[in-house]
Amino acid sequence: MDAGPTTGGGRAAIRYPSAVAALVAAAALGMVTGRFVLPPPPGADAHPAARSGAGVGEASRGASALPTPGRSFSTPASKGSAAPAGATGPVTKANLLEPTAFGTEFGSVPIHVTDRFGDGSYANAACAGEKTLTETLGGPGAHFRGLMTGTRADPDDPTLAADGADQVAREVAAEARSPSLAQNFADRLLLEQVPCQEETPGHWVYGKTTTLRLAPDVTASWMGSYDGNLNTTGTAPEGKEPCGGVAVLRSGSHWGVLEVSACLGTAAMNRVVRTALSQL
Repeated sequence: MDAGPTTGGGRAAIRYPSAVAALVAAAALGMVTGRFVLPPPPGADAHPAARSGAGVGEASRGASALPTPGRSFSTPASKGSAAPAGATGPVTKANLLEPTAFGTEFGSVPIHVTDRFGDGSYANAACAGEKTLTETLGGPGAHFRGLMTGTRADPDDPTLAADGADQVAREVAAEARSPSLAQNFADRLLLEQVPCQEETPGHWVYGKTTTLRLAPDVTASWMGSYDGNLNTTGTAPEGKEPCGGVAVLRSGSHWGVLEVSACLGTAAMNRVVRTALSQL
């Protein structure tokens, strides 16, 4: 990432879009073998995701780095309603996050949506190595959605705001050939974020991973993003609120990555990630 999250008062502050997506070298091992095996799942309360343009880090840390221990919890359906079923069929625009998910934080400020289908960078940071979605997963393409407060988009990618301060969030989602392959993709996408949980003091860093489970095959894991001035020990500080974050989503045969650039805290991130997962 090129810079840390911006703090804000009043409405949610927005961070600059994160650096180009990347894949930890070891993740490639899961390409051909069913489900990718992760180290003990990272977890714990995360904070807002790293912005799309997170600051460029020092040398990337290897895939051997273990995730920071965290928390995993289930949120069952309300009494009288059935648990959500894993998604099937193709992903469409209807499966992507809507601006209303951020209404509480932005109030009357309009959030504009731009969509495209294809390949490109996604929510990943330089500390994990920069690659496109196809380089990471070998897939044929995915739906990209940008949510921003401004109307000027990057000329090379309409889902990125021309002014990074306008970026609210960016989501990438697609369907896999089977639920097991979607799980494989989600595991690998989560694993590649792990190196960013440990960085040199002064560098932005991801916090512990929180996992939301709505059903056995409907899960999301997210990590909060912390500015470098909060990183004094090489890891995210305890007891501090994040500023945005990155989430990996999986519902049946659908998978996705959501990066929240708006400076949201833990409660808001949990709500937005849950909404995105329910929509997927």
